[in-house]
Amino acid sequence: MPSSDADPPAELTIEDVRHLATLARLGMTDAELEKFRGELASIIGHCDVLQRVDTEGVEPTNNGADLLNVVAADEPRPPWPPREVLANAPNRRDDLFRVRAVLE
Repeated sequence: MPSSDADPPAELTIEDVRHLATLARLGMTDAELEKFRGELASIIGHCDVLQRVDTEGVEPTNNGADLLNVVAADEPRPPWPPREVLANAPNRRDDLFRVRAVLE
C-alpha cells in the first residue's frame, strides 16, 4: 500500500464523542462515551487505511458485479382470493386482517 504524505488522523477525544452523541440526540454515560470513543477511533482508522489505497486508473463503480437488472419484470396478474391470503392470518374478521390500534 502506498504511503501518504497526509497528517495522521487527530486523536478522538471524549468531548468529540460527546458532541457527536449530542448531535445524534443520544444520552450516553461516561462509560458508554469511552467505549464508543474506542470504537469510533477504530472505524476512523479503517477509513484512513482505505483513504490511502492507490485507486489511480480504477473506474468508479457503485456495484462490483456489473449486474444491470436482477429483479423480475413487473407484470400484472390476477390477485389472490382473499380467503387464501387470510388463511394464515393470526387474527381476522370476515375478509379483513385485524391488528392492534396504532394510534389511540
